Order: sequence, then C-alpha cells, then structure tokens
Amino acid sequence: MNRPADILGVNLAGVALRNPVILAAGTCGYLDEMNDAIDLARVGAVVTKSITRLPRDGNATWRIIETRSGMMNAIGLANVGVEAFSREIAPRVASVPTTVIGSIAGFSIDDYVAVAAAMDDCDAIQAVEINVSCPNVHGGTEFGADPRSLSELVRALRPVLSRARLFVKLSPIANGPLPIKDVARSAIEAGAQPAGPNSRPGADAICLANTMPAMAIDVHSRRPRLANITGGLSGPAIHPIAVKLVHDCYRAIAKDTSTPIIGIGGVLSWEDAAEFILAGASAVEMGTSLFVDPRSPLKVIAGLEKWARAQGAARISDLVGGVKLE
Repeated sequence: MNRPADILGVNLAGVALRNPVILAAGTCGYLDEMNDAIDLARVGAVVTKSITRLPRDGNATWRIIETRSGMMNAIGLANVGVEAFSREIAPRVASVPTTVIGSIAGFSIDDYVAVAAAMDDCDAIQAVEINVSCPNVHGGTEFGADPRSLSELVRALRPVLSRARLFVKLSPIANGPLPIKDVARSAIEAGAQPAGPNSRPGADAICLANTMPAMAIDVHSRRPRLANITGGLSGPAIHPIAVKLVHDCYRAIAKDTSTPIIGIGGVLSWEDAAEFILAGASAVEMGTSLFVDPRSPLKVIAGLEKWARAQGAARISDLVGGVKLE
C-alpha cells in the first residue's frame, strides 16, 4: 500500500512537493514564522511574503477587515525590500523544512527583474511566484490584465531565472475584458528562449487567482471600512469563482501544454482543495484559512489523502482535471 507521501507527492514543473498544500504569500510571514503554529515539514511548500525592489510601509490601518464570507485586505505590499531580504532572510531559506517559493511584486519590469535576480541567487528558493496584480506604471493598469504587458514581463524575467522556476499569479479580473485563457496563454507562450534545458518559453506554472477587488462601507459613519477605500476579497466567497478560472484555464491551454496550475481562493476544507484538483489544479494555496485555524492545512492534507484512496487513485495527480462533464 502506498504511503500518504507517495499518494500526495506532486511535481510542479520540476519542483517536487511532498503534498499539494501550499501556504500562500502574505499570510504566513516572510519565511518560517508559521512554524510556531504548524510543523512546516508537513506541508507541501510555503510562499514568502511578497518582496518589492524597495522597502514599503504599506497602507494605513485599517488594512485588514473581516467580512461575512471571508476577509478583505489592503496591506499595500508592506515589506523590507529586496536588499534586506537578501541580507537577512535569504540565508535562512535552506533551514526551512519544506519547499520555499519566493513571491515578487513590482511596479515596473525593472522592479520585477531586480527582485527575481536576487531570488535566483538563493539556491534554496526553488521557484518564484510573480504577483502581476500591481499597477503597471507604463500603462496605469495591471500586468495581469494586459496580455502584451504580461508577455513582455515574462520575457524579461526568463533570462534572469537560470535556476528557479517561474510561477505567474494572475488576478481574477483578467476574466473581465479578456477570458482568463487568453491571459494565461500570454504567460505560458511568452516567446522567450528557455533559460535552461528544462525550462519553458514562458511561465512554468500558473497560479489562479489573486484576491477579488472589493469594497466595504460602514453604514453608520458612511466611510469605507478600509483606509485604502478598496481592497482584495479572499475566503469562501471567491472559491467558486476561482474554481471556474482554474477549469477554464486548464481546458483551454494548461492541459495541452502540461502547465501545472495552482488553485488559490477559499480553501478551508479538503473538499475545497479537491474541487480545485478536479477542475485542473495540481496544487492549492491556503491563506485566509490560516487566520481562522493555523493548523487547517494539516486537516486538508489528511482529507485529500483519504479522498485519493477512496477514488482509487495511485497518486493524487491522477485526479487533476478529472471532473466529469458528461
């Protein structure tokens, strides 16, 4: 009989995980702070806090609020910047008992390239996840909402990532002006020459999706509840939306190109994670749930293992995209 590790092990474009459950960026500190609450050796991977080229204080409070269906945040990318990250945090990555994925945010291509190069220099960081939901100073929009800008960004990043894999985290608003499949295709087929023998021309994996733009108002004061006025909605409310995004992307492009998808959005239970897998995700990220129960990933991992066995799968990867449409 296969051990849980055998059944749950996944491979994301050459990045091996012991199981498909990943702790999402911005919800578990810079690196290993969650180890105080959960044994990181038992999760598939952890994503660092999003790092920008320069230090950022972020937005004023309130910048996190609870909603009836999840959480809203407008942190504003508060972080120490890439120099402090390289000096103080990167040397500790090798000591983390799980796979580490570096998260990058920026406001220009030069920003992303500078941080990506620094993360590629850290041998223990196996992949970088680029958050393309930040304003593009060239056009006043998000890189992830414009296929041409996204392709340009991916082409610029490929040469500096000689070792680390490139994961692109898309915004759900990409499903507005353009179908998510078109935006994902622009990342996957960016057109640059591969940086290494096992690299793709574009993104090695697609992460779907970031938080949903949202707003909340205090009806008594008549003021926005977030100091930034608007923020990003996460949690159970966006889960069905994210499942559809994964399904659409998998069927249109990711399946044919064998591009792994990481499903993100409202995973609180193993059933939520299983939905993502059946829709086409090879792994899932958990974020909002960590604020409710920091040990919830362990429950999801245990549930997925039992589910995979009940489905008769030799490996959980056998169930990716397995939704029955007829």
